[in-house]
Amino acid sequence: MRKGTFLELCELLSPALKHKDTRMRAALTVQKRVAIALWKLATPDSYRSVANHFGVGKSTVGVVVLQVAKAIVKVLLSKVVTLGNAQVIIDGFAAMGFPNCGGAIDGTHIPILGPGHQASQYINRKGYFSMVLQALVDHRGRFTNINVGWPGKVHDARVFRNSGLFRRLQEGIYFPDHKITVGDVEMPTVILGDPAYPLMPWLMKPYTGALDTEQELFNYRLSKCRMVVECAFGRLKGRWRSLLTRCDLSETNIPIIIAACCVLHNLCESKGETFMAGWEVEANSLAADYAQPDSRAIRRAQRDALCIREALKASFKTEQGTQ
Repeated sequence: MRKGTFLELCELLSPALKHKDTRMRAALTVQKRVAIALWKLATPDSYRSVANHFGVGKSTVGVVVLQVAKAIVKVLLSKVVTLGNAQVIIDGFAAMGFPNCGGAIDGTHIPILGPGHQASQYINRKGYFSMVLQALVDHRGRFTNINVGWPGKVHDARVFRNSGLFRRLQEGIYFPDHKITVGDVEMPTVILGDPAYPLMPWLMKPYTGALDTEQELFNYRLSKCRMVVECAFGRLKGRWRSLLTRCDLSETNIPIIIAACCVLHNLCESKGETFMAGWEVEANSLAADYAQPDSRAIRRAQRDALCIREALKASFKTEQGTQ
């Protein structure tokens, strides 16, 4: 990030990070602590390498990274990872081809070292230890809701059903009440998911199996808009490459680090910070050891949801015919 963004971040975190000098030694400045944490999060470097780089002890790096991550989550998470203006998001997805859509959802696995407690729960379908990050993103690829901490063995749909996001969507209180009529069906604001998610009146997902041309068109439109969440994960891990190597913290501290990286992702994206093409190449080579597991598709669907999806499919076909 540029110096201006860095200094602004230090200013925001300063009240939570100020340390008093002791008789033994002067406390590290807020700027130095934030710099150490950002460097450790942004690189796959070891604690020793970061310690040498900043002229501090190896154990200091571990303490500082966690301190700064906790401060980021405490001070900034609720301000930065938030829905914001829902209408702007809906308009953004509409311009991309999907009406009345408030976000795209997906999960990604963050590799971790095998924890000492209930380790088998953390082994995912690809056979490595991981923790799940579920995220809802807007049309620009910024996180608007995150849920982190579930063990890698747990299916995306179960993570979703147990999240506060699911409850608020189900109760109709997550988005402002904004229904539209498609054909003769009323459609609430929806989010978009892959086949691992349940089809709900407020969650649209692709058709599976043998598809006709109308279903293929629907899937194309949905997929085009849903790609924003995959891109967001790519940029998150490209910028904060510590998420690509096995995190060696305890299972209570790993979610704090992941959440802090999500906040920093939004901060960099909103400030228009440069994202170098080479970062993604490097991230992809680091990620090659930890392929993302495929989740089983869920077949169950509510009748209302099926009606909404059918109406959308028909409207997309009509639109294509009039273009």
